[in-house]
Amino acid sequence: MNLLFICSQNKRRSLTAEKIFNGYNGHKAYSAGTGSNARIKVTPGLLRRADIIFCMEKKHVQKIREKYQDIIDGKKVVCLNIQDEYGFMDRELQELLESYVYEYIS
Repeated sequence: MNLLFICSQNKRRSLTAEKIFNGYNGHKAYSAGTGSNARIKVTPGLLRRADIIFCMEKKHVQKIREKYQDIIDGKKVVCLNIQDEYGFMDRELQELLESYVYEYIS
C-alpha cells in the first residue's frame, strides 16, 4: 500500500511519518507539504499514487480538497490532528504517529 503524509513544510511531521512507515509491512511511504516553500510540494502524481492520504491538520485536508478534489475522490483521507509543535523525529511525535496510523495500515 502507498501512504502519503502531508503537512505544511514537509520538514518535520510528514517527513518523520515517512521515515517511520516506509517499509513497514511492505508499505511505501511518501511525504509532501502544502506550503509554497515546502521541501517537497504536494503534486497530482503523489496524490494519485497514494492509497491512503494522512494529513496532519484539517487545513491540509481543506487545501488538497480545494485544489485536487477530482484526484482524491474515492481515496481514504485521514486527518491526524497533530499540531506543528514537534521537531523532526521527536519521540513524542513518533509515538503519536504510531498510535494513530497503525490502525489504518495493520
